[in-house]
Amino acid sequence: MIARDCHYMKIGIVGGTGGMGEGFALRWCKKHDVIVGSRDAQKAKEAAENYSKIAREAFGTITGSITGDDNIALGKDVDVLILSIPYEFIDDTCGRLVGKIRDDCVVVSPIVPMTRTDAGFVYIPLEQGKKQAAEMVADKLPPRSRVVSAFHTISEVKLKNVNQGLDADTFICGDDQGAIAKLTELVSEISGLRPVYLGPLSLTYQAEILTPMLLNAAKKNKMKNPSVKLI
Repeated sequence: MIARDCHYMKIGIVGGTGGMGEGFALRWCKKHDVIVGSRDAQKAKEAAENYSKIAREAFGTITGSITGDDNIALGKDVDVLILSIPYEFIDDTCGRLVGKIRDDCVVVSPIVPMTRTDAGFVYIPLEQGKKQAAEMVADKLPPRSRVVSAFHTISEVKLKNVNQGLDADTFICGDDQGAIAKLTELVSEISGLRPVYLGPLSLTYQAEILTPMLLNAAKKNKMKNPSVKLI
């Protein structure tokens, strides 16, 4: 675990008006400046105001902030960029972010390429021979070294409930130890969430494929918001 005295960061969340975006914003605004994004800047600003209100009610005071902007503009001066978007949006969104983010910005992919079939949820790269999500991000937003994957198996319901610890692990894949360390620091700030380094970015499929497995298990066994923890 990283020391609790974490460094200040500016964090951008592309697709930040969804459930995961809200959870990340609430968890990190205590110490950091968070910018939530949407394709509609006004929608992002309204969401940010709402999240800020929830944060103040939950924590009393926060030393960071939550603001809103459009998905592409928010990337211009952030230390960490979270891509909270569907797999099918990677090409378009990352294509428009090229040249719009700093060279030292750490890009985080929590994206899971999955679809639903008659059998249940399945992992698209395995079923259709397509690329892992984080590999696609790395191809679109070089250099590859700055791309890290994490948060695939985190319940957005639990993430948004800031009064609850997650009691879970998240697997981190990446090629650069500096980028991994920066993300590990942020992961460690989320109560009850343990960062577990899995290996290089090429192994990200091992983390991504756990999400359809969890969803299938939850549906078939009537489990609510399951997660993964190594014991």
